[in-house]
Amino acid sequence: MITVVDYGAGNLFSLTNALEILGFKFEIVDRAFNGVEKIILPGVGHFASMMQSLETRNLVESIKYSANIGVPFLGICLGMQALFESSEEAPGVIGLSLLEGKVVRLPENSRVPHMGWNEVTFEDGGKNWFYFANSYVVLESRNTWGNADHDGEFVAAVKRENLTGVQFHPEKSGQAGLDLLEKWCRSAS
Repeated sequence: MITVVDYGAGNLFSLTNALEILGFKFEIVDRAFNGVEKIILPGVGHFASMMQSLETRNLVESIKYSANIGVPFLGICLGMQALFESSEEAPGVIGLSLLEGKVVRLPENSRVPHMGWNEVTFEDGGKNWFYFANSYVVLESRNTWGNADHDGEFVAAVKRENLTGVQFHPEKSGQAGLDLLEKWCRSAS
């Protein structure tokens, strides 16, 4: 069973629709939890609002505890950014701090927000196109799994042990996104 975290602003419909298409069972939670098998944190919105909502709903400790004991975790878009320590979008707001690093605004010369399809190159050399909708990115991480370029290279995916994060929206990325979600759901156990 996959636990989908609802903090009040995530794109739950597209994600749960993709999980249904793939045939995976899931539950949506909006309060503290424990004893879960897999966690997906979908994200849209503002870093501070997300972190405040997660805290208000007593979800921060549940997520951090589960991640620290090895429960497979997938963060999508803002859900990936939340894995890090902080974001320029919300100075002074602390992220989940499960990965080292910070989230920064795309360079001033970039078209913002970064909306649409972009190619991701993974560390194994594989490449595919995914759908992005973001104005903030991680520029470097020792846990980089894939990179993309939008007026400069940025981290499009991270992976460390049980933690996975993708800056793009696999649930909105056609077959490539469904394949990635299916692979994560099957291997994350």
